[in-house]
Amino acid sequence: MIPKELRDKPFFSMTGSEIVELFNNILLPSKDATIERIERDFTHKELVHGIKGLAELLGCGRTKAQELKSSGILKEAVIQNGKKIIFDAAKVLELLKNQQ
Repeated sequence: MIPKELRDKPFFSMTGSEIVELFNNILLPSKDATIERIERDFTHKELVHGIKGLAELLGCGRTKAQELKSSGILKEAVIQNGKKIIFDAAKVLELLKNQQ
């Protein structure tokens, strides 16, 4: 809890130790406060970013990687928002394996 005298005092008139105390109270959670943290596990998927990343994954040139993306073969493995392209590496390899 932040002491009342620190809450009421203007920031520019605080001493260095008062500023440190204020930030410690704000940044370091107290033992009473419980912070609910949402953890997401993205480690199970290997994501490849961009056409260059796809080309590196497949060991081919960027032109061939762009052709594969444009052909629709990899449609299920692509997440695209505007110019940002993300590929699910495992899904890409699976789709190419099943395609041939």
